[in-house]
Amino acid sequence: MPSYTSRTTRSNTRRLRKRSNVKQTDSNRNSSESASSRSSDEEQGESSYSTRYYLRKRQTDYGSSNDENQSKRRRKLSSKSSSCKGSPIGAQYLQEELPDEVLIKIFSYLYEYDLCRAACVCKRFKTIADDPGLWKKIYQDVFEYDYPLMNPEARVFQFIQPDENEYENQWKESFKQLHKGIHVRQGYDDAYNSNYRQDRRLKGRDIRCYDSIERAYSFVDSEDMDNAIIFIHSGMYLTEYLFVDTNVIMIGAAPGNVIDNVIIERGTESTITFVEGAKEAYLGYVTLKFTPDLTMAMTHHKHYALEVTENCSPTIDHCRIKSTSVVGSAVCVSGVGADPIIKHCKIKDCENVGLFVTDYAQGQYEDNEISGNALAGIWVKNHSNPIMRRNHIHHGRDVGIFTFDNGLGYFEENDIHNNRIAGFEVKAGANPTVVRCEIHHGQTGGVYVHENGRGQFIENKIHSNNFAGVWITSNSDPTIRKNEIFNGHQGGVYIFGEGRGLIEHNNIYGNALAGIQIRTNSNPIVRHNKIHHGQHGGIYVHEKGQGLIEENEVYSNTLAGVWITTGSTPVLRKNRIHSGKQVGVYFYDNGHGVLEDNDIFNHLYSGVQIRTGSNPLIRRNKIWGGQNGGILVYNSGLGMIERNEIFDNAMAGVWIKTDSNPLLRGNKIHDGRDGGVCIFSGGKGILEENDIFRNAQAGVLISTSSHPMLRRNRIFDGNAAGVEITNNATATLEGNKIFNNKFGGLCLASGVHPKQKEELEDEYECNESNLKK
Repeated sequence: MPSYTSRTTRSNTRRLRKRSNVKQTDSNRNSSESASSRSSDEEQGESSYSTRYYLRKRQTDYGSSNDENQSKRRRKLSSKSSSCKGSPIGAQYLQEELPDEVLIKIFSYLYEYDLCRAACVCKRFKTIADDPGLWKKIYQDVFEYDYPLMNPEARVFQFIQPDENEYENQWKESFKQLHKGIHVRQGYDDAYNSNYRQDRRLKGRDIRCYDSIERAYSFVDSEDMDNAIIFIHSGMYLTEYLFVDTNVIMIGAAPGNVIDNVIIERGTESTITFVEGAKEAYLGYVTLKFTPDLTMAMTHHKHYALEVTENCSPTIDHCRIKSTSVVGSAVCVSGVGADPIIKHCKIKDCENVGLFVTDYAQGQYEDNEISGNALAGIWVKNHSNPIMRRNHIHHGRDVGIFTFDNGLGYFEENDIHNNRIAGFEVKAGANPTVVRCEIHHGQTGGVYVHENGRGQFIENKIHSNNFAGVWITSNSDPTIRKNEIFNGHQGGVYIFGEGRGLIEHNNIYGNALAGIQIRTNSNPIVRHNKIHHGQHGGIYVHEKGQGLIEENEVYSNTLAGVWITTGSTPVLRKNRIHSGKQVGVYFYDNGHGVLEDNDIFNHLYSGVQIRTGSNPLIRRNKIWGGQNGGILVYNSGLGMIERNEIFDNAMAGVWIKTDSNPLLRGNKIHDGRDGGVCIFSGGKGILEENDIFRNAQAGVLISTSSHPMLRRNRIFDGNAAGVEITNNATATLEGNKIFNNKFGGLCLASGVHPKQKEELEDEYECNESNLKK
């Protein structure tokens, strides 16, 4: 609606015009001397009227002959008016008093160059010519986009929302950045280039337009244009041969979701190929399809929807890429110097591999969605070393990412989930670096490293996989560091088949099976991990498993903190193993190994159990606070138990029973809430040079047909007898010091006669009441 000031100005103009008419009438009545003045006034009135008439009729169709005559008359009258000195009423009215709505309507018939020229006339024209609505109409006529597409820097094109106020006029700014582009749009030549128009009245546009991508590219190539932009408009482009060897920019242009409306498809050769020379080429906002005829005899293992070859580095942005070939891949990047940027693309539902990087190729692959492919989402092979960040790789019918045959790569912040096989597979000398990825809900395992695979897996979240979170086998040696591995439907880390690896600083918890499982001659280094709240054991070493397990915290697991069995020989050193719902460390069925300098405490069962032929070395550990005994050796268990501190356990510090025969040497067994050492049910063993003191019951209890050897021990300050022998048991006592116990030194049941070496008599407090019970 016109403003108040504008309405007042037009009212004043009408009053002036009426006064002029009155003056003309008076002049006719009174004298002929004013004829020249009257003629001048009439000419001025006619000029003003003709200017207004001209402005109203500008919107009519210029095609008819009658309109041509009117146009000539207007030009004549306008020329006459402008020749009248001191009478700029028409120009003033056009520039200052014509309503904005009328000017906008007039300007809406102008093309971009004419609109810019009109903006140079005066400030008001510039304000009107910069109207976003005018530029939106022009922009969408040329480019078809629903939103402005900006080109803020080289090889970056992005849509902005209307509410983003970075630019005063977003549509004009986008047009300014893109107006030199060449267009591919069938049947629209006259809309882009005024030289094609039969009506030559407007010269405000000069944009080249072609009916095929090949023709547009040929023009760019022939003119040697660097960084030329080709806009590919709505349509399906079949049989186009696109072999790009220049720095051309090709962008889809369509309303709505652009990639749905711009489709480039081919069925015999690769849909588009970038070769040497395309260092700064760009392809964006299109759909690429390779759809071969599967009934043909031709093989397509070297044909792709997108192919990037040696010594080129194009940018592929916001594209949908698909191949229905059952061999090869949808995207192939190969060769030395192949270094593309592929970002914001969708590589989905292919009948083969999604993305294949091979033969020393590199490249950056960011923010892509790769899903639903029949084979791996990504293959990396033969010394290729891509950088892949923030990709979403999911629901593949094979592995998510597969690196093999010495493939490399840096993978960061990718979301990999719901793939049918492993989320990430490493094989045959491959050595990728995987950082801060989330690998989860795989239908098998999370990470699978095999056949001499390597790799660094750092700060990842690996969880909720159907099999183990990490599998390591067949001489593979990865680094698994600072990851969260949790809630697996089986184990956390599974090392088997002579696997190795460095497993450190991980948080492993809530898995259905062991947090770490080591078997079949595997020999990893496991250190500084937290392994806790598992539904099974913490660490499970079996079937001749080995490994160095040090400085871990293993706690609150449902079964044993550490299981060692079936010929396994790991070294456990400086671990904190505590608060388990069963045993702390459990050796059984010929489990061996070294358990040294560990802190083992607060378990529901014994801190350490040894049985069925197991023969570990247990030394310099602290075993305390158990709700059962400290160490239990039973069912023919063996072992050397030396220089440990065993205290504050609810039952005996050490239990030996059922034909077990360990060696206890140099231990301190004290402050137990029951006895110090309890040997019964045929238990044997050698106890030498131990300090056994301050226990609530007997320092050493020997019962039920047991026959240990005690030599050079000090048994003192107990709250019961020092040594008690009962129930047909016996013992060999040699050089022990038994003193200051509440119920005497040696307490013997009837008929018990321990053996004592003549040359080393025991020193103990004795009286008649203590000798017979």
